[in-house]
Amino acid sequence: MKLDKKDILKALENITVPGEGQNMVESGAVKNIMVFGDEVVVDITISNPSLQARKKTEVEILKVIHEKVYNKAKITVNVKVDAPAAKPKANEIKGKPIPGIKNIIAVASGKGGVGKSTVTANLAVTLAKMGFKVGLLDADIYGPSMPIMFDVAQEKPLAVNIEGKSKMKPIENYGVKLLSIGFFTQPNQAVIWRGPMAAKALNQMIFDAHWGELDFMLLDLPPGTGDIHLSIMQSLPITGAVVVSTPQEVALADARKGVAMFQQDSINVPVLGIVENMAYFTPEELPNNKYYIFGKEGAKHLSEDLNVPFLGEIPLVQSIREAGDVGRPAALQTATAIETAFEELTKNVVREVVDRNKSLPPTEAIKITTMAGCSAVKKK
Repeated sequence: MKLDKKDILKALENITVPGEGQNMVESGAVKNIMVFGDEVVVDITISNPSLQARKKTEVEILKVIHEKVYNKAKITVNVKVDAPAAKPKANEIKGKPIPGIKNIIAVASGKGGVGKSTVTANLAVTLAKMGFKVGLLDADIYGPSMPIMFDVAQEKPLAVNIEGKSKMKPIENYGVKLLSIGFFTQPNQAVIWRGPMAAKALNQMIFDAHWGELDFMLLDLPPGTGDIHLSIMQSLPITGAVVVSTPQEVALADARKGVAMFQQDSINVPVLGIVENMAYFTPEELPNNKYYIFGKEGAKHLSEDLNVPFLGEIPLVQSIREAGDVGRPAALQTATAIETAFEELTKNVVREVVDRNKSLPPTEAIKITTMAGCSAVKKK
């Protein structure tokens, strides 16, 4: 079927531009429309720099053309962000960059027990396997687990002299540089600190450490939406956030709050997507069977409801727990379904980071320049 440009324009009049009262055509957001038979290319410019606004714009254009013009149209949407220079808000949270660190990814969850630290550890080692330079900050002050998961619980960071200043040298294993409050406390010692003291300890591990050159720094945040989260986002310019949840309704309710926290105007951290952990159970003796113990595709449906990317699902497998307990993340188990699941998740995270860095103004993000080992990412 041959499409008509006028029909496309008329359909786009049904979409309101994010942050504006006018429709796309009236506001001048539609810069160009090209029609080749049943193929349509739409060039759009919006002023809202958030990743969510760009995604929403793409989805709405696809939907309205399919519904009002031709349901089998092949549509390409090119969204450009032309954000006006904004005056700093009085309550806007800003962070200062760390020299040498290109992208900072916060891994969060609305509630505890959903496997956030396990996902973070396996994401870190998979990034390292792909050839990226990776650091991991265990920001869960009250329940640090990364020293155990990386088999370095007995290690102590050393001091190194960098340009006349004494800095902490992160512990390294499996190609990942690691710092945690667990390195500075006894195994049976509880960390009983108020918010300001915990924030000060975090700042020391962030800014008084010699992280060197990193493509990615992962932050394993504590559960919830509290003081530690705000302190981190005041200290650092977070590239994006990954929210981990199980499929069950109780976890999804809190994951929704976690996403909402990052999307607050005063925080405005792009949500790269949602991960569904413990998605299903497959017995070793019945590898083709899936049992949805905590519900089916709950996090996937949540990502659709909130219009944020779904990054992947991780099965409930006994060896993932065992690997974490012995200090060798399960993603290092080569030629297994677990390795494949974490590789797919990691590729999706990298893709979303690249996408986010392209869609936001350059001053807000530092671009990835090395794509070693990541076949899912296409270089243009």
